[in-house]
Amino acid sequence: MKKTLASATLALCMATTALSAQTTLILGEAGPNRGARAVATQAFADDVTARTNGDLVIDIQWGGALFKADAALQGVSDGVADLGTIIGVYFPQEMIAYGIADLPLLNADAWVGMRATDELMRTDPIIAANLADQDLVYLGTFTTSAVNIGCKGAAIRTAEDVSGLKVRGVGAYGDVFRDLGANMVAMSIYDAYQGMDTGLLDCSQGYSYAVAALKQQEVMTSYTLMNWGQVGALGIFMNKYAYDALPPEQQTAMNDAGVGMADTLGELITADNDAAVQTMKDAGVEVIELDAAERDKLVERGAPYIDAWVEQATAAGLDGAGMLDSYRALLAKYTEERDAQGYPWTR
Repeated sequence: MKKTLASATLALCMATTALSAQTTLILGEAGPNRGARAVATQAFADDVTARTNGDLVIDIQWGGALFKADAALQGVSDGVADLGTIIGVYFPQEMIAYGIADLPLLNADAWVGMRATDELMRTDPIIAANLADQDLVYLGTFTTSAVNIGCKGAAIRTAEDVSGLKVRGVGAYGDVFRDLGANMVAMSIYDAYQGMDTGLLDCSQGYSYAVAALKQQEVMTSYTLMNWGQVGALGIFMNKYAYDALPPEQQTAMNDAGVGMADTLGELITADNDAAVQTMKDAGVEVIELDAAERDKLVERGAPYIDAWVEQATAAGLDGAGMLDSYRALLAKYTEERDAQGYPWTR
C-alpha cells in the first residue's frame, strides 16, 4: 500500500506539472528556518534544482509543519513527506547503523566526521538494505559538531572535575560524565540557561554555536573545549518508493547534492563555532582547552559504550565490528585529506 500510494502521489505530482516538466518534492524539517543547518538544508534543495536544470524542486516545510522530530522516521517512511530530516537518537533501534556517528570516538572535527559518516552510509550495502527494509534511502548528513561543556562556578580542567557536579548531558557522552561521578540532570539544552542561572545545573554539555545562539555565555563562567567527539547521526533520508520513481539522472543529482551538504555545513558551522568561542571570551568566560591526556581518559571511559553499540548492531543483523573498523578508517582518511589539502572551502 505504501508503494502504491507513494507512486500514485509522485505520478500525480508529475502529471500536474507536465507542462513545465517540473516535479516538486516535499521535505519535512522539524527545525526552524534559521541557523547553519537550515542554510545547509536550503543549499541542498537549491543544488538539487540546479543539478536537474529545474526539473526537481524541493519544497521545505519548516518548524515541524508536517511532523515533529520524534515522528520524522515514520513520516518519511509512510510518505507523509517525500524526504525529511531524521535525528538518530530519537530512533535508536531503527537508526542503529546511523548511531555510529554518535559514538564517543576521537572525532571532534565537524567536516571530517560528516564526510566519514556520509561515505559509510552511502557505500555499505548492509546499511542500505537495512534502510530499504524501512522504506528509506539515505541522502546526506549533518552534525551538531564537537561536544564541549560549559559551567557556572566550576571549571573542567581534568576528566575527574565533573565529579559531584550537577551536569546536563546526553547520549554516551552523558553516560561517561555519570561514570566519572557527575550528578546527571535531565534537561534540554534550551533550558540549560535557566538551569545554570538558578543553580539547578553546574554544567551543561553543548556545542559552541549553540552556546552563543542561546546566550548561555551570560551565565557561564567557564567553557571547556574537550576535543573529544561529536553527535552526528542526523541527516536527510528519502521515502524509498518516491526515490525509486525518479529517473536515474535525478537520483544521481539527489545523491551528489547530499554529498555536498557536508562541505556546506562544515564551512558554516566551523565559522559559527569560532565566532561563538570569541563571543564567550568577550563576555569574560574562561575558555579552557582540555589537555590531551585528560581527553584520552574520556575516550577510554567511552569504550564500553562503543562495545555495546557493536553488540547491538550485530544483534540487529549488521556487521557491527566491520562497520566500526570501516568508520575509523574513514575518519583517518578524511583527517589525512584535511591535513594535506585543507578544507574544501579553503582550497
